[in-house]
Amino acid sequence: MSNTDIRPPEQTVCTGPPTGPAEPDIELLEPREVPLGGPRAMLVGRSLPNRDRRMVGAWCFVDFYGPADITGKPGMQVPPHPHTGLQTVSWLLAGEVWHLDSLGSRQLVRPGELNLMTAGAGIAHSEQSPPGHSGTLHGIQLWVAQPERDRNGPAHFDHHAALPTLTEPAGSITVLMGELAGAVSPARTYTPLVGADIRLGAGGRLTVPLEPGFEHAVLATGGPLSAEGHTVPPGAMLYLGRGRRGVRLEAEAPAGALLVGGVPFEDPLVMWWNFVARTHEEIVEARAQWEAERTSNGGGGARFGTVAGYEGPALPAPALPTTPLRPRPRYRSR
Repeated sequence: MSNTDIRPPEQTVCTGPPTGPAEPDIELLEPREVPLGGPRAMLVGRSLPNRDRRMVGAWCFVDFYGPADITGKPGMQVPPHPHTGLQTVSWLLAGEVWHLDSLGSRQLVRPGELNLMTAGAGIAHSEQSPPGHSGTLHGIQLWVAQPERDRNGPAHFDHHAALPTLTEPAGSITVLMGELAGAVSPARTYTPLVGADIRLGAGGRLTVPLEPGFEHAVLATGGPLSAEGHTVPPGAMLYLGRGRRGVRLEAEAPAGALLVGGVPFEDPLVMWWNFVARTHEEIVEARAQWEAERTSNGGGGARFGTVAGYEGPALPAPALPTTPLRPRPRYRSR
């Protein structure tokens, strides 16, 4: 998924846990609306990066969209765009999205299936609602930052149609990435982390086990939900801090949540547009290479490649800020 919002919150550098005042144990991260695929495209709610908190473990970007009525509408239409230094994690709750990338991957993702694209040194992809798509689109797009040792490695694409699911009387837990309560996802990871889709039935009370060495957060994906006694509106994320061995979720009506967590990410990290890097100079170089490849006569190039099968132009990169991207802390104390 492309980040088409170029406002300052995306121009960040994360530098590991703060050395100043302690971070809060509980923190509600309210989403802000941004357009997906252009100014007249569908709107999504972005809860990470947030004004003060920019990461949860290696999770550095969370967009939540829908449920949106796209009957008779184009739905999701994101042209080819580049990525570096991250994994894109696509998780649908309703609808379907067609994925094309410069590795030659062609995959329709449906609810309950995981699309996982690893950018490494560089990749390009597009995302579209297919012709004859369903009338509702509802899902989450996340990014996971790759650590220093892997961020310039080869690109990969993986699709997982079957994922481990734990069933409890109060609901179910599907493990997208990492491990939870002994259930291990087949998805490729580069740092210790977890991602899990949680469904609660009416009147459900569920305590989800957590790894105490991780920091965690819960994104509400639909229906009234409380986590540790705190109300979490749909699209918002409740940061849970570190050191917890479990989180108590409650719902009076059917509800859903996405749990993310991981070891706090220590590498210095610069995010701008669709690139995750370490320095301003790396961002400048990636942007220049994308623009050169995008505008070349044959299209594509050695770093990002060509998204074959997409009809239409690739997404141009926005202008860089007039001043260098400055380091900011991973968590900004108020």
